[in-house]
Amino acid sequence: MIPAIFEIGSKLIDRLFPDPQKKAEAQLELLKLNQAGEFKQIEAELAMNLAQTDINKVEAASMSKFVSWWRPAVGWVCVLGLTYSFLGQPVLSWVASFFAKPAAPEIDTGTLLTLLAGLLGFGGMRMLEKIKGVARD
Repeated sequence: MIPAIFEIGSKLIDRLFPDPQKKAEAQLELLKLNQAGEFKQIEAELAMNLAQTDINKVEAASMSKFVSWWRPAVGWVCVLGLTYSFLGQPVLSWVASFFAKPAAPEIDTGTLLTLLAGLLGFGGMRMLEKIKGVARD
């Protein structure tokens, strides 16, 4: 939305300021406003990510397995689902074809891949922690 507003502002400046000097000053001011808005958006996203990181730390440090093991559990569900989808289902369907039986059911891998991509994003941050030497283990 910010780039669209910036583009509209540029068009207005072109029409309102025929003098090249005043036009350049107005464009510079518009650019400053645009950058300030983008920086505020980046700061807001960073604050949100830092808050989520704090929540993740609290969850990981919990003594309750129900709280601290949910990410690994979701990861294993993804691994098992993708293993079935890419290895188990084709082999079972192939074997079933010899006995004139129906093919093994397929599962929706799109959902699993979306979930796994989100988990791998957090895993990438975990790897960064390990490299920097701030990881627990």
